[in-house]
Amino acid sequence: MIEIRGLEPEDRANWDILWKGYLEYYETELPDEMYDIAFNRMLSGSEHEFQGLIALKDGEPVGLVHYLFHRHGWKVEPVIYLQDLYVNHAARGTGAGRALIEAVYEVADKSGCPSVYWLTQDFNETARQLYDRIGEKTPFIKYAR
Repeated sequence: MIEIRGLEPEDRANWDILWKGYLEYYETELPDEMYDIAFNRMLSGSEHEFQGLIALKDGEPVGLVHYLFHRHGWKVEPVIYLQDLYVNHAARGTGAGRALIEAVYEVADKSGCPSVYWLTQDFNETARQLYDRIGEKTPFIKYAR
């Protein structure tokens, strides 16, 4: 069974392991200071900061999701950007990824947010199989500076 709950201060060591796994997948490293900043932002309680949820399987942390409410130029209500989603390798296929996304959907519904969206890399084929079932692929292409 998968349990999803908000991050708590006691989750820090386990969150670090999951966050590092996520960053390794995307071949990214961040300084230790960024771990502190990111985790503290999610515990701030501010509605304008990132929020975090953790997935537990049989009481053990197996995944995380980070999301952010923000304004949208075409909507009165805020929308949610799901920035980071990660499930450790051993727990893939258990429903943890779906449960994390659905938990963000539930937050959106309770908050009156009409939209939840996220990005992924085109080569993330395993995750895209889930995303194709639980979301709608859009025609947008991301550009960055």
